[in-house]
Amino acid sequence: MVYRSLVRPILFRLPPETAHELALLSLSLFPIRKLVARPLEAPALRINRFDHWFANPVGLAAGFDKDGIALESLAALGFGFIEAGTVTYHPQPGNPKPRMFRLAADQALINRAGFNNGGAAAFARRVEHHRPDCVLGISIGKSKITPLEEATADYLASFELVYKLADYVAINVSSPNTPQLRELQQSDQLTSLLAALQTRNVELQKRYGRLTPLPLLVKISPDLEQRDLEMIVDVIERLKIDGIIATNTTVSRDNLRTDERRVEACGAGGLSGKPLTSRATQMIAELYQLTGGRIPLIGVGGIFTAEDAWEKICAGASLIQLYTGFIYKGPRIVRQINEGLVEILRREGFAKIDEAVGSRAKGIQGNR
Repeated sequence: MVYRSLVRPILFRLPPETAHELALLSLSLFPIRKLVARPLEAPALRINRFDHWFANPVGLAAGFDKDGIALESLAALGFGFIEAGTVTYHPQPGNPKPRMFRLAADQALINRAGFNNGGAAAFARRVEHHRPDCVLGISIGKSKITPLEEATADYLASFELVYKLADYVAINVSSPNTPQLRELQQSDQLTSLLAALQTRNVELQKRYGRLTPLPLLVKISPDLEQRDLEMIVDVIERLKIDGIIATNTTVSRDNLRTDERRVEACGAGGLSGKPLTSRATQMIAELYQLTGGRIPLIGVGGIFTAEDAWEKICAGASLIQLYTGFIYKGPRIVRQINEGLVEILRREGFAKIDEAVGSRAKGIQGNR
């Protein structure tokens, strides 16, 4: 209530990116982990994926803390996992400002930040001394200055830098805000990139004495057609990639409540939030059906409530991530969703969250 009645009105008077930077700075400066009450303990929410136990299925999506400056405080809010980044090999300022816009009537955001970050080396130095007390995923992407034909080398360089810090690495090939990046979702390009990463993965496993290779996940666009999904699943299965994150932001502007002229004035960028809820959930169901549930899915897109999270879990997501919902509803959203999931499990007769994954995928799958 304090966030909604006091903090959010103040933050929402500021430009979106300024508010975001202020929130991150506050989290990095103040020892939130010492102030927050004991996190929710709910054995029914524990789930094992990617060789790790997650205390609960609610994670923070990549993009919120790109440079890993507030991971410890964010973890103290009760997230089961955090995905930091997206980081790139070369430090880069991102696209010109303004590049983030609120569509409050739609509970949505448009952003074209463009992977603004201090680079993978600086990220690794910082996070080495400030790892969060939860599962840590690290998202890596292509540097803007790197030509598409050199993308693989660019990803490999970032991968090596973050390897020892990550519990899993997410390969971001789906942001709409880096020129040509989405072309890496095409069959030949994706195969080449992922094969190279898997080869380096095995090399690093031996170098650092890991028992198994580091889990690799691919983050995909919600704007893909069915045939694209089928191709991506085929590549992922052939190369034994560990998981899929569905989905990134969309370039679609369909069915928005916000005045059309205001939306157009925002310009290009990826749309996130409530307008993406159904689209992302249906894609998760499609992926679950295509993979037969064999490949773990992380569901992202328009999650604001426990019911939203439950829909994605029933569609096939083992884990879910927040971004826009976290910004609109504040830090209490993590506990609210987890508490709500415990109640839903009781209501639906499931003993643990794992039993519900994909339980309604057939019924949810439909036309996006």
